[in-house]
Amino acid sequence: MKRRLLLPTVFLHGSILLGTSAQAVAMPVAANEERTGSRQTVNKPQTILRLKEFDRPLTRAVWLLAKPTVSTAISQSLQLDEQTPSDNEAEEDEAEEEIVVEGKKVPANTAPIYTITGEEIDKQGATSVTEVLQSLPGFAINDAGFGADIHTGFYYRGTTTNQNTFLLNGRPIGSNVNTYHGATDLNTFLTGGIDRIELSSGTASTLYGSEAFGGVVNILTKEEIAPIKFSALAQGGSYGQQNYRAGVAGTLNALSYAIGYERFQADNDYLVPRGAANRGPDGRLFNGDTKFDNYFGRLTYRVDSRHTLRLDAYANTSRKGLLYFGFPLQRDRLEHDGLNIGLSWNALIGGSDDSILTATIGYNRDNFNTFGPTQSVFFRRGALESQGLTARVEHNWQILTFYNLRYGLDLRSEFFEGETLSTVPSLTRFNAAEKRDRTNTALFVLNTFKILANVQLELGLRQNFNTEYDSSTNPSVGTRWDITSDIALRGSWVSVRRNPGLDQLYLFDTVHNWLPNPDLEPETGSAWTAGIDFKVTSSLSAQLTYFGNRLENRLSVVAGRWQNIGLVNTNGFEAGVRWKLTPQLSALFNYTYTDARTESGVEQGLQLSTIPFSVAQIGIGYDWNGWQLNFYANYNSGSRRALFAETGVDTRSFSSSWLNLDLNARIPIVQNVAFLVYLENLADVSYERVNRIYQPGLTFRVGLSAAF
Repeated sequence: MKRRLLLPTVFLHGSILLGTSAQAVAMPVAANEERTGSRQTVNKPQTILRLKEFDRPLTRAVWLLAKPTVSTAISQSLQLDEQTPSDNEAEEDEAEEEIVVEGKKVPANTAPIYTITGEEIDKQGATSVTEVLQSLPGFAINDAGFGADIHTGFYYRGTTTNQNTFLLNGRPIGSNVNTYHGATDLNTFLTGGIDRIELSSGTASTLYGSEAFGGVVNILTKEEIAPIKFSALAQGGSYGQQNYRAGVAGTLNALSYAIGYERFQADNDYLVPRGAANRGPDGRLFNGDTKFDNYFGRLTYRVDSRHTLRLDAYANTSRKGLLYFGFPLQRDRLEHDGLNIGLSWNALIGGSDDSILTATIGYNRDNFNTFGPTQSVFFRRGALESQGLTARVEHNWQILTFYNLRYGLDLRSEFFEGETLSTVPSLTRFNAAEKRDRTNTALFVLNTFKILANVQLELGLRQNFNTEYDSSTNPSVGTRWDITSDIALRGSWVSVRRNPGLDQLYLFDTVHNWLPNPDLEPETGSAWTAGIDFKVTSSLSAQLTYFGNRLENRLSVVAGRWQNIGLVNTNGFEAGVRWKLTPQLSALFNYTYTDARTESGVEQGLQLSTIPFSVAQIGIGYDWNGWQLNFYANYNSGSRRALFAETGVDTRSFSSSWLNLDLNARIPIVQNVAFLVYLENLADVSYERVNRIYQPGLTFRVGLSAAF
């Protein structure tokens, strides 16, 4: 259940691949083989590719200036051009290290882009999207692992869950709900159905929403090109941990399909010290159990070489106890059911491959039900349902060799229904039911100019029209300068805006006793990045980024009521280093420093609560012939206690720093079957991970995985 680091699979074919952008193309495609009788002909690798996937954020790049490579998952979604280059042409293409997609060169990234594949996720042993993101630079996440829940914190570059944009196959998920533990909970998204996860920032806010203060996370579900493939996994471990998954995927003529199911559950009834959250009379964690179920499916029909139709669905259910950082024997429960369905059509239009049209419609639903006793005498309950209908039309057009235009229309309608119930005499006057809705329409355009052979400029604009708030104009700019083939400078700036959630405006939260405020103003401001990508040697690369944001009217709860608390300034630094020591041995280092300060009010000058200043990860991995051994060290500097501190504890104080050591291994048994073992917290020390939430001592997880 803990965070793990991304290890050796990022190193492919002798060069370091730290990730690819949304539609980046890397690695020459493997040769196609054709047999006629006893004769075998081999087509040489080609660099002209026709893209058949369109659901990825499109600030396209190859990390750290690594030599372009194409992962298996991406290459399967590409179709080779019918023309085969000559030997000399192929050598020239390889020497220039250029990849052409849809008839044009792939623009480089002007902000950091990180990609992690399903294979890499399996190596981490991560069971949820939250745990996957913990291993990427920029994140400071407490909302994962033993004893964690929605209260413990999810931050990217100092911004919260609802200040980032989350996509499933390119469609929005989440509901901008902030009460009744309704924020997007990525712990409920298990990893069994995931093909890869891609993180982008900068001008991606122009394309996918001005509320992406930190960045855009796109979760891509599996699609198999092989005739048919079965996979399964079963694991068990300490404190009732169980993880089961099964799936089948394949291709039948022009139709590809994938369907699967996964469950994760844990009792989490481990010993905790005095003063810990939800410490029961027996000294064990109380009400910390969790159970998540995921169901996913995907159908893709390739109408012809230029048109693709796709239908996919993802459903999850969550049943868990809540901790609240330590109210005595807290017994509140949370039931959360989610559903996301989407239909998309993709086409290469015109007579060439330089014009792509994409149309998508989607439906997202989240149902939250929180309930429990109050002072063991009274009862409280909050039920909230959020639904969203989305539609998007986008045209990506390479007008000239030095100019790419991407523009479109976004529509999103939100429907909200909530009900509060409390039998506490002083709160019964707030019992009510609310129904609200609103619609947001956005026009967006992103211009990418190749000013010089090694200089790129992006200019973006997003115009929002909201039925509840005034319209807003949000520009963006990004630039990149490839100084040499191994060193590049980049930077981005975006204007951001997020409207308050409908629940913050209109619905009383009887669980926390938070009052709504219909006079809330949108959060507004700007976010920026500046960084350098460099390759020290062919086996050692790094990516360094300075980031910051300045947010006005930040939303928070003050004296039990939602309020705009004023200005928050955030500055920080993130680094990612990858080193391929030998073909079998690799290492990584990630570091994030976040300084997020309130500039007004009673907490002026203080670091935002539960955000650590520093987090770091170091990993060493060995991978040979199916055998894997990975060692991880995770550091956290501690965070400000602020919320629900123990009696007598200063809310300005910080929890202690901690260092965690983990080890995992994969041992082949027979072909396609392996034994898995995960050991967490090797030092066997119980420490405070975040305000009154403690990590147990040494824990284990073992299991079997199979794929046929």
